[in-house]
Amino acid sequence: MKTLLKGGHVIDPVAGRDGVFDVLIDGDRIAKIAKDIPAGDARVIEVPQGFLVTPGLIDMHVHLREPGQEHKETIATGLASAVAGGFTAVACMPNTSPVNDQAGITQFMLKRAAEVGLARVYPIGAVSMGSNGEQITEIGDLHNAGCVAITDDGRPVGSALLMRRALEYASMFKMPVIEHCEDPSLKGDGVAHEGAVASMLGLKGIPSCAESIMAERDISIAELTGGHVHIAHMSVRETLRAVRTGKERGIKVTCEVAPHHFTLTDDAIRGYDTNTKMNPPLRSEADRLAMIEGLRDGSIDVIATDHAPHHADEKALEFDKAPFGIVGLETAIPLCVKQLIEPGVILWPRLIELLSATPAKILNIPGGTLTEGGVADITVIAPTAPVTIRAAALKSKSKNTPFDGWDMRGAAAATIVGGKTVFVNNAVAGAERFR
Repeated sequence: MKTLLKGGHVIDPVAGRDGVFDVLIDGDRIAKIAKDIPAGDARVIEVPQGFLVTPGLIDMHVHLREPGQEHKETIATGLASAVAGGFTAVACMPNTSPVNDQAGITQFMLKRAAEVGLARVYPIGAVSMGSNGEQITEIGDLHNAGCVAITDDGRPVGSALLMRRALEYASMFKMPVIEHCEDPSLKGDGVAHEGAVASMLGLKGIPSCAESIMAERDISIAELTGGHVHIAHMSVRETLRAVRTGKERGIKVTCEVAPHHFTLTDDAIRGYDTNTKMNPPLRSEADRLAMIEGLRDGSIDVIATDHAPHHADEKALEFDKAPFGIVGLETAIPLCVKQLIEPGVILWPRLIELLSATPAKILNIPGGTLTEGGVADITVIAPTAPVTIRAAALKSKSKNTPFDGWDMRGAAAATIVGGKTVFVNNAVAGAERFR
């Protein structure tokens, strides 16, 4: 079956497109991108004026929780949340139960994702068995099973020697090592950013340098090995400085930032709302502004949500005892519009780089661009559509978000994966055309 997306504003930074084009889809592939394509026998969808047609968004840092933690999220509910947020692909972290440290678990995840049939799933394997930081995994087996990177996310790779071996081993398969940068001895049992707010609230703090010194270490080991280290959910300006310096030295280092770290500061925790508890924690205003500047000047490579669902009963505990993390797939687009597009920090082509093109490049996976003959993974964005975040209405099984009730603009109007429309946003006027 053929479908012609007619007259949409196509933004594809890889192909250098930023204007009105037609996109012809034939089966699961893009057949043609040009102006005024004849309809022929294709179903024609007139793209509403102002809607953006972009390469499918890719979130390279998501926790799907299955297997073992299905009370928080399942692959089915996580992928429903992904497509509702405009993401055609997600890379899922290995801290499931059991940990994704062997090929069989990777294959289970891929099988379940195929059964669900929504967004694509790219598993990320563990660096160490059980993510315990002791014995390195069989990275080659994980790669052959379908893993696109390795990480012990949720836990840093504590041993410098193990990090060296992981970078050496992963580089044989052109896989990045994604690092949760944190010195456990400095973090201790901290639960919030070390600063005036935590002190006032009587909460134990996590100093900025707990993140940045581990980033410095890992960037140096990447220089030694020639491997590719990717700094996950960066939150402090000192880490950004380390990344910039590493890039200047020609080291293979990339990094990501989550929307909550360029939107909120530690002021948000004043009410002890556990939906503002995350790791790394919300930092200072100076750190938040540094993340904004890194996005503007190109130092930061990727925006990733660190979607971390938790059951309401877990988040209902005291701030000290509640788990770290928030959901993020369905709030990413409006937060990026509010914090980056509307203030003029960046333009849409740069945002699509951050949310699609560069994640695809780092993980060496298909997508990130719209090419003739390429897979038809497409996100249609209504950039000015009014959005009110309603936690209860989220597709994710968990509702742990600090943005409940926020009024913003920008939403996924439709999400197309392999030529199939897997999500249409009923709240966006004009989106019904994509049904």
